[in-house]
Parts: sequence; structure tokens; C-alpha cells
Amino acid sequence: MILNASEGIRVVATAEGAQAADVIRREMPDVVLLDIRMPDVDGLTVLQQIQTLPEPPHVAMLTTFDTDEYILTALRSGAAGFLLKDTEPEQLAQLVRTLAAGGVVMSPKASRALLRGHPGAGASQDANVVRVGLLSDRERDVLALVAEGLSNADIGTRIHLSAGTVKDHVSSILTKLRVSSRVQAALLAERAGLLGRNGDDAVRDNGR
Repeated sequence: MILNASEGIRVVATAEGAQAADVIRREMPDVVLLDIRMPDVDGLTVLQQIQTLPEPPHVAMLTTFDTDEYILTALRSGAAGFLLKDTEPEQLAQLVRTLAAGGVVMSPKASRALLRGHPGAGASQDANVVRVGLLSDRERDVLALVAEGLSNADIGTRIHLSAGTVKDHVSSILTKLRVSSRVQAALLAERAGLLGRNGDDAVRDNGR
């Protein structure tokens, strides 16, 4: 009801358990909100099933079950976000729009869990953060905005680059940081203290 009443959003289907993956394959939605626990088949299994699609939808887990194990499994399985069911109704539509645009949406508890459980700890975690320092200034600008959950198009608007150029930067960032997702890159950005980097003084006109 909340999403159908929101401008620019249409709920094309709802499903539970074993039906969910088939419905997603048939409807091919842009965004999927999956509960962790459903009848017959849990949401984590459905998430893994739909990741095999040629163009999988953007998925966020929407649930009351906020244990670290659930959060980490969901994010490592390809979820672009993890939201709790106590998310304010007025925020939910905007979060769905962020997902549709390729952004990342995370509850504060999910962010803390990923920080605790991010692959590598101690010295190896420090090494991961050190790799952030090897990025170019422009790449660090882009990474900071990825950590804010912005899509490539929104990042481009913020720092005056085309969406294609931002996409190339993001691909380079993931390779240099040796991570496989924007979520993992965002958490490294937080570790490295890049959040809040992109004030007016961070905008450059040299395209690098």
C-alpha cells in the first residue's frame, strides 16, 4: 500500500516462499524486497536463485530478523541493501528509488554488522583500507559518494561527470580494492574515513 501510493512506483507482484523466484522471473521487476523468512523457501535462497538471471533485479532484504549472520549472508549473496521493517513509511519509497537507480541502502545495524564481519580482520583489514589510499583523488571522490548510497547517475550529477565515466571509475575502484560489490567498497570507504569527503572543495573540473 505504501509503495503503490508513491509517485513513480508500481508494485507488479507479491509472492511468498517457493513461488517468489518464478514470479520474479516472469515479471522481471526492477527492484525486489525479500523477507528473510517465508513459507517453504527462505528469502536468502530466493536471492541466490535470482542472482543467476541474466539481468537480476536490485534486491534489498526487508525483515525483522536483523542478526549479523542473516545480514552478512544476504550481502555476500548479492543483496544491494538490508532494511528493517521498522523503516519509516515515508522513507521506504525513496529507498526503493535509490535501489532502482543502482544505489545501496543499509540500516545502521546492517552497516555495523558488515564492518564486524567484512572479510579480513586485523592486519588484513588494515591492508584493505590502505588500498583506499592508493586510489586517485577522483576515485576517492566517487567512492565516497558510493558510500552515501548514490547511483552512478546521481554521482555524475554531483561531481559533473557522465554516468558512463562514473561507471568506469566504479569498476576501477572495485578492482583496486579487490572487492566484488558496491556494498563492500562502501564499508571500506567508511573505514577509511571518506564519508563527508565531497563538499564543494572536493569537486574538480579535470575529470580525473
